[in-house]
Amino acid sequence: MNITQEKTGNLNAVVKIKIAPADYSEKVDKAIKDQAKKAQLPGFRKGMVPAAHIKKMHGKSILVEEVNNLLNDALTNYIAEQKLEILGQPLPKLDDSKSFKWDNTDEFEFDYELGLAPAFEVEISSKDTFTEYVVKADEETLESRIKNIRRSYGKMSNPEISEADDVLYTDLTQLSEDGNVLEGGITSSGTLRLDQVKDEEILKSLTGLKKDDTLTLDIQKAFDDDAVIAKALNIPEEDAAAIKSNFKLVVKNVNRLEESDLNQEFYDKIFGEGAVTDEAGFRAKITEEVESMFKQDADRKLSNDIYEQLLSKHNFELPDDFLRRWLKATNEKLTDEELAEGYDDFAKNLKWTLIENKIIKNNNIEIKYEDVVQAAKAKLDAQFRMYSPSPLPEEQLSQYVVQFLQEKENANRTFEEVKALKTFEQIKSIATLEQKDIDYDKFIEIAKN
Repeated sequence: MNITQEKTGNLNAVVKIKIAPADYSEKVDKAIKDQAKKAQLPGFRKGMVPAAHIKKMHGKSILVEEVNNLLNDALTNYIAEQKLEILGQPLPKLDDSKSFKWDNTDEFEFDYELGLAPAFEVEISSKDTFTEYVVKADEETLESRIKNIRRSYGKMSNPEISEADDVLYTDLTQLSEDGNVLEGGITSSGTLRLDQVKDEEILKSLTGLKKDDTLTLDIQKAFDDDAVIAKALNIPEEDAAAIKSNFKLVVKNVNRLEESDLNQEFYDKIFGEGAVTDEAGFRAKITEEVESMFKQDADRKLSNDIYEQLLSKHNFELPDDFLRRWLKATNEKLTDEELAEGYDDFAKNLKWTLIENKIIKNNNIEIKYEDVVQAAKAKLDAQFRMYSPSPLPEEQLSQYVVQFLQEKENANRTFEEVKALKTFEQIKSIATLEQKDIDYDKFIEIAKN
């Protein structure tokens, strides 16, 4: 076997693989004999089919398979031995002038195009400066979070008159354009959450209602959300967008989730026995929780700033033509328009991956299984805390983590998240971070830009 490489550009190469009968004959003969031992054909006892018979029937397909296996192994080993850093996968180079008899006497020659990773160095120093925002909890966000938590641990009541945060149990009947009941129209009984009403005038009309009160409701204007409308009318979500008519609404009941009292029983339920003993301690804990969520937003902003600045600083080329052909070859449904629209983002992310890999390699950063487990645990714990500030028992959380990581997609995604986290930690340990306190609303404006 003879393997050669020809550079066809700064970031492109062609690998030529020549295979002679001596390279594949022994493998083909062995494969034929192995198949003869397993074959069950009429007129022959099992394991007694002559190899010549198998060769006559299946020799060409066996030859093709063995040559392909030989090619794949040879190409993989060559890339590893030559320490070639390739992007994507090798692409077979088609040549209509070549034809083979596939009769065990052929000398084969196959060409593969390679896209090569560019050579570059990652340069990070204290001269690279980034702003690390420290986002403070504003009073509105804090009060909203406290209200939600108190309601989560509160109790349901049935007041006589509705208020803006109540839930109405109603009968809804579709009306025709003249305001009469539409024959064969939609009728539904269910709940309407007033905190989901988007239109201020309609919300005002839905407050101050009592049992058996009636009004006309423009449900599209009220909610402007197909999922909410579909649930209210008990229809498929895809049908909700087509609803243009008004509905007669009859109040059957008013439900209100009362806020829990701020007492020791409430504090213990949320934070554990004795962890918080008064309202000041409760507010301090919630402030800490809210600002912890803000910190995640600030960390994402910092990571994005690092990402953009380092990409701008390390402006190297890619084998773009090769990569476009590789994307088309490996994604049969990808249209030329989709490729044109999405390639720049693909190239940008690929460049970052190369920078990231270089940082990992240069600094001997390890990503251990325990790191992935801890990251998954933190992610699931944060998700559960969205519904309740009190943590899950450690044993139960660990069981969820095991189930989560058994899904290959979850495990791979978490691995990449840990890899990214370690990369950014390394960058931040070298660069200069200038902390800046900022109110949440101002931070949101900055983060949008």
